Amino acid sequence: MLPGSPVSLTTRDAYPTLAAIAADGMRGVFGEPEEWRFPWQREYTRDEWLAQVPTFGGHTTLAVDQRAALVAGIGAAIDAVGGRFVMGYTTLAVVASPLPG
Repeated sequence: MLPGSPVSLTTRDAYPTLAAIAADGMRGVFGEPEEWRFPWQREYTRDEWLAQVPTFGGHTTLAVDQRAALVAGIGAAIDAVGGRFVMGYTTLAVVASPLPG
């Protein structure tokens, strides 16, 4: 969970929960919803990743000194693994076709 987040779900749990809510909203108007997942990866350099860190969820609510310490710690961790890393992602889509008629 991110600091300051009003949502009690972890990121791993939140997306499937939101997908289920979307699927429930489609039922009756559309055919049976399908959940599609598309795994992919992207390699980041230290600087590319650190440029994004302050924009992540609850990180925007941290005090300036807390955010600076967080970025410094993450930067040190990335440096420790060679200055770059591969991040895995999964794009999640809920799709359904309109009912006939």
